[in-house]
Amino acid sequence: MSATNPQEAELEVLIRARYPLLYLVSWEEERVSQMLARLAKKGSKRLFFWSVTQGIVESGGGNAGDSTVRDPKIALDFAAKVEEPSIFVFKDFHSYLRDDKIVRSLRDLVGSFKSSYKTLVILSPRLTIPMELEKDLTVVDYDLPGPEELKGMFDQVVAASQSGARFPVDFKPGEVERLIQSIQGLTLDEAESTLARAVVQNGKLDASAIEVILKEIKQIVRKSRLLEYFEAKEEIAGIGGLVPLKDWLHKRGRAFSEQAHQFGLPQPRGVLILGVQGCGKSLTCKAIAGLWKLPLLRLDMGSIFGSLVGESEENMRRAIKTAEAVAPCVLWLDELEKGLSGTGSSNMSDGGTTARVFSTFLTWLQEKTKPVFVAATANDISQLPPELLRKGRFDEIFFVDLPGATEREQIFAIHIAKRRRDPKAFDLAALAKLSAGFSGAEIEQAISEALSEAFNLNRDIAQPDLAKALGETVSLSKTMREDIDRLRQWAATRARPASIAGG
Repeated sequence: MSATNPQEAELEVLIRARYPLLYLVSWEEERVSQMLARLAKKGSKRLFFWSVTQGIVESGGGNAGDSTVRDPKIALDFAAKVEEPSIFVFKDFHSYLRDDKIVRSLRDLVGSFKSSYKTLVILSPRLTIPMELEKDLTVVDYDLPGPEELKGMFDQVVAASQSGARFPVDFKPGEVERLIQSIQGLTLDEAESTLARAVVQNGKLDASAIEVILKEIKQIVRKSRLLEYFEAKEEIAGIGGLVPLKDWLHKRGRAFSEQAHQFGLPQPRGVLILGVQGCGKSLTCKAIAGLWKLPLLRLDMGSIFGSLVGESEENMRRAIKTAEAVAPCVLWLDELEKGLSGTGSSNMSDGGTTARVFSTFLTWLQEKTKPVFVAATANDISQLPPELLRKGRFDEIFFVDLPGATEREQIFAIHIAKRRRDPKAFDLAALAKLSAGFSGAEIEQAISEALSEAFNLNRDIAQPDLAKALGETVSLSKTMREDIDRLRQWAATRARPASIAGG
């Protein structure tokens, strides 16, 4: 039987090459157990499983092992005494790797296993490697099921609809492929349970199951505690101006499709949007997910840093793994400079933790193969590490300047309409002239202030209310003129303009 994924083929090679100690990182014990059973049968090896609750148990009949062997040290001694070619799988063994005696026993075992046909596999969802074992241990990240495995599971669910558990199955052409794509990122058990939930909830299995799947993905993200899941409610049409940036996003949206893949088009990597505060950078990141119909995840760099040694680096790896599990998705990093600033002085301030976290993120950004589109924003480029701005990290860097006159008219129209008023009832050109140098956020705040004033006077909002609110506002372009000018000079030769400035 051919390997169902690259990791199975890799493990077969490692076992045949007599690698004594393997560390398999996966949540899916049942799926991994079935895979190891195939490899054991193919290599004519005995297969033993150990857990602290069940002790040593042999798979596939024969000698049942010893279910009373729950002590990890005794279990390792048991593995050492077995003479036949064997594979030993120790579940959730990572917690015992803090014990010096266990680590020493493993090192002794490695020496004897190298001259035998025995392999010990540590199976755990968490990677914990003592320094003493770094040279003896080989790590394999066992990926979540791919499209072929998920399609096989889906076919089994459909077959069940024709037998005892009868329920309608109704898919139009192309919908099954979309469904399979949406459940990528779930374990096999999670995917099967989610489809069952969709059947119970809807009384049938059809394209509406995708909504149930998105709820399951939201749960996965929430349980990670490192990422936030955002509902993709923002629309690109609800953003005033930024025409060059919008056009760029519209063109890149189709690049995730199978048609684009067959055409040879690479998947979009990400975009860095920097510029003046309050000009729509974060709003644009939210709108990307809505435009492309993808889940939106937010990574707060502050949640990555922990107090324990190695915790921050592990948190970054977990956040990346979670995002890749949910892919295709949009990963939003807001005000990136605040999370990554000070990497140059990291060794003096935090023992190099920030630098190592940044290095992990930077390497992933450059080498990632999963369809995770990184949408990052920044206000102060002077605090960004120069390595981040090198070509290849992001597809493009856009600079968002203060909106021009035409863009300000659009922003007024959008926000007035949001408040259930007719924009045509206002002189938008006059308002745009009065708001020269205003950001989109300042225009929105001025409209809110005018509404409040009109409400207190028991009448509807009028043009003079808006004019008064604008006149009383001191814009950011005045209070931070030097900073904005410096930002414009930097972006003039290093970034693409995202808006039509001036006016």
